[in-house]
Amino acid sequence: MTRSCLLLLLHCILFIFISYTTTATATATITIPLSPSITKHPSSDPYEILNTLAISSISRAHHLKTKTITKTHNNNSSLASSLLVKAPLSSHSYGGYSVSLSFGTPPQTIPFVFDTGSSLVWFPCTSRYLCSGCSFPNVDPTQIPTFIPKLSSSSKRIGCKNPKCSWIYGPEVESHCKDTQTCPPYIIQYGLGSTAGILLSETLDFPHKTVPDFLVGCSIMSGRQPAGIAGFGRSSESLPAQMGLKKFSYCLLSRRFDDTPVSSNLILDTGSGMGATKTQGVSYTPFYKNPAGSNAAFREYYYVGLRKIKVGKKHVKIPYKYLVPGSDGNGGTIVDSGSTFTFFERPIFEAVTHEFIKQMRNYSRAADVEKQSGLKPCFHISGEKSMSVPDFTLQFKGGAKMRLPLQNYFAFVNDKNVICLMVATDNAAGPLLSVGPAIILGNFQQQNFYVEFDLANQRFGFAKQTCK
Repeated sequence: MTRSCLLLLLHCILFIFISYTTTATATATITIPLSPSITKHPSSDPYEILNTLAISSISRAHHLKTKTITKTHNNNSSLASSLLVKAPLSSHSYGGYSVSLSFGTPPQTIPFVFDTGSSLVWFPCTSRYLCSGCSFPNVDPTQIPTFIPKLSSSSKRIGCKNPKCSWIYGPEVESHCKDTQTCPPYIIQYGLGSTAGILLSETLDFPHKTVPDFLVGCSIMSGRQPAGIAGFGRSSESLPAQMGLKKFSYCLLSRRFDDTPVSSNLILDTGSGMGATKTQGVSYTPFYKNPAGSNAAFREYYYVGLRKIKVGKKHVKIPYKYLVPGSDGNGGTIVDSGSTFTFFERPIFEAVTHEFIKQMRNYSRAADVEKQSGLKPCFHISGEKSMSVPDFTLQFKGGAKMRLPLQNYFAFVNDKNVICLMVATDNAAGPLLSVGPAIILGNFQQQNFYVEFDLANQRFGFAKQTCK
């Protein structure tokens, strides 16, 4: 769905939009399960599944690298004290992890995709919600769970002069406001998908804790986005910022792209009082300060200082310009739960894959699988009693080393006769996409790691752990 079509449809639906009726307790922990979606992948063909995920990862990278200052929104027109919140997390067959959140009075529970690469929280909204291109297997676009504002006594439209409107459109929006004008509609693009709607003030409800006046997007139409997005980025409109979180952490279960009904926990900490205390066994690296003089959209990303990439014992030579974000916002590494496979700028990808090919020269290349899956390199391993695969290690500023388990960077395809490297790059044809972050650490590489975003101390932590 194009931007112009979204705008036209949005204005039509806003014309008939339903009018809204308007009308803390402390806890130690809020635990939210990261839960599986019912959606299954369109195909059981392993090549097609991997190809779709590779394309999705590359499209996601394009989106993250080329966001504009308006974050593709259309700009034409005190929280309760708490400590920890836990929420179940689990995987989608198509690459993401989801979490269920409850909004409204009385609460309505809606599934969301967990996303550290964006900030706005939005849900499919009203009985008139339209989802174009959402006829996935086991997804009936007419049966997508939606939030119904007229059933909530706490639902209110955001006014144009409300400071929260400027979170999306900047302080200049207020100078264009009339006294009774509401905040303009938004449009957001997510690589292959998009969504459009209006902004609401609502109550976010957890067991033993409520968060009043939470800014949330009421999406009236979407393209290829059957579920809402829970934005956990660094901007003011994100869930961590609105809740005043000191940190949040998770441990992503191993994904087999089959929507296995299991989940792990997303833990939200809004005030543990632990100060600079480190979690036992966790290695930390500081967050980079986001590039200030560049595209403002990059300011919502979690930049970390990746210093070295090692394949086996070999230090892969990566030009400095790719490792540290410049004043123009190009280069650097971000952590993104919404990306499936880790993305490398093409020169980095070529250097890394060259080293794997060199060290695995005793295995023949599976060129046919590479073509069908969109991943490379792939190797034939049939008949091998044991594999000799080099380690893959990411070393960060401060010395923190993420040594990836084998299943986090190679996966079996073709009945376990072939393995492929699970990283992605820009398409081979055409110019390099050298703008924006050069490396995007995706969720596939984060599986079975305890991952911590320590916002109070501005650092990223991780430790190997069997996720449960």
